[in-house]
Amino acid sequence: MGTLFDGYTPARASSRRKRRAQPWDEMFPTDGVSVREPYRELYPALARMTQEELRGRTDALASSYLAQGVTFDFAGEERPFPLDAVPRVIAASEWTTVEAGVAQRVRALERFLADVYGPQAAVRDGVIPAALISSSTHYHRQAAGISSANGVRIHVSGIDVIRDERGDWRVLEDNVRVPSGVSYVISNRRVMAQTLPELFVSMRVRPVGDYPNKLLQALRASAPEGVEDPTVVVLTPGVHNSAYYEHTLLARLMGVELVEGRDLFCSGGRVWMRTTAGPTRVDVIYRRVDDEFLDPQQFRPDSVLGAPGMLLAARLGHVTIANAVGNGVADDKLVYTYVPDIIRYYLGEEPILPNVDTWRLEEPEALAEVLDRLDEVVVKPVDGSGGKGLVIGPDASKAELAQLRTQLLSDPRGWIAQPVVQLSTIPTLVEDGMRPRHADLRPFAVNDGENVWVLPGGLTRVALPEGQLVVNSSQGGGSKDTWVLDGDSANGAGAGAMGVMRTGRSASGMGALVADQATKAVETSAVVAAADAGSTGGSTHGLHPPEASPQDEEAPVRQQQQQQQQQLRGAATTC
Repeated sequence: MGTLFDGYTPARASSRRKRRAQPWDEMFPTDGVSVREPYRELYPALARMTQEELRGRTDALASSYLAQGVTFDFAGEERPFPLDAVPRVIAASEWTTVEAGVAQRVRALERFLADVYGPQAAVRDGVIPAALISSSTHYHRQAAGISSANGVRIHVSGIDVIRDERGDWRVLEDNVRVPSGVSYVISNRRVMAQTLPELFVSMRVRPVGDYPNKLLQALRASAPEGVEDPTVVVLTPGVHNSAYYEHTLLARLMGVELVEGRDLFCSGGRVWMRTTAGPTRVDVIYRRVDDEFLDPQQFRPDSVLGAPGMLLAARLGHVTIANAVGNGVADDKLVYTYVPDIIRYYLGEEPILPNVDTWRLEEPEALAEVLDRLDEVVVKPVDGSGGKGLVIGPDASKAELAQLRTQLLSDPRGWIAQPVVQLSTIPTLVEDGMRPRHADLRPFAVNDGENVWVLPGGLTRVALPEGQLVVNSSQGGGSKDTWVLDGDSANGAGAGAMGVMRTGRSASGMGALVADQATKAVETSAVVAAADAGSTGGSTHGLHPPEASPQDEEAPVRQQQQQQQQQLRGAATTC
């Protein structure tokens, strides 16, 4: 009988792309025989399954997500967020580099934003041009001089990274306005812990359940001066927003109120929340609303998603808005090209994670080169998100390239260009079996003013159509659970190391015992999850933690890991 991976071969670049390069396959080297070290336990476990068995588990995941409301908006239709049952695995040594690189980038961008909305020393010293800042769509002069008590502007960030053809990690873009997707990280882990429970024990996967607590701590730490027990709220645009599930989940797990603009009003230079017991002062607003809709007195006068006077309250130091207004200037993809210099200038360090090579099209020589190679490069609008407006030259029609040429000539500041990077591929179950599909990774970082904590893993987004390089869910992409291995695990070797061969269907007696014990542990966690799903929210104003969290769900598995480790240590001493 064949295995699930029979017929699987690492992907090759599309023949339409002139500069062909084979993508880095996360599980298999190019020899097609061995398995990379981080996957050495996952591969044989999956290989023992039939395609029908794994597809059944995948269908169960989709049904579970639909029942829980874990959906996203695609072309106006609510769909369950696609989760592939084959996780992405990252070795501990690799994650150390990614984690350090993301934290470094956040620290540098914090300094950059404080400077941009303050003395602008980097402009004066010639590190970045003044016109770059003033011409950025998301640079808001209204935000100048506004700062939280602990100085944090980037409370939450999502730094998109990719692995290139050589297997090296690179930063693709920065998201420090209102980054989304962490709810899928939490939900993916919850269901995957029940789908492959035995592997969580044997592979020692690092948990992701700390995120809500870390976020709440960071929000409370940024409260106005003199407020010892701050009231924190999550501000949502409402039920019709595509990320509403995330807003409700985070509010519930943090035990804070979920509010809409109509629930807030400003008086006396402060923000208040309407409650059945009367107005309650709000100290920290974790907003999931874009800048332009926060305060109709400062931005769009027709907005009903925020509250008039909110920015004045922030300027007076009576409320903290997280993330800070005006952060979008750091998301500008032209500013992205200066981030390596920004790191050197503010931190005095070399970048740990390099950028993808990028042409600044406002420079005449760069524009001329790109126009000459338009069918070979990727072109992006500097203020775009979700893959919108992106043009992949080798895949574009002549008419699309002609239109793009006109746009670049009329507004070169509004675009950047990059070479076509073959994003790494991961085995993914699609209609015709297990096939390589391109993926990126969005690690989430939380900044409490003293430390930048990076969630171990993040959101792996995967492009489901063959050869597709755009992974965004808004473009039909899916996701994978991201497993970061514990540093003490035997699997903590680098990505290039070779592990088991692509053969074998053995299972040891210890593996069967672990699987049985882990299944019982996850059954216990499912009861906790069910109780959590049935709750209506946390205690008033987030003064106490919620009754259950994803961290609680992983606790039985971690306890089982510790018990297994003790047994193994005991066995070693008696040999």
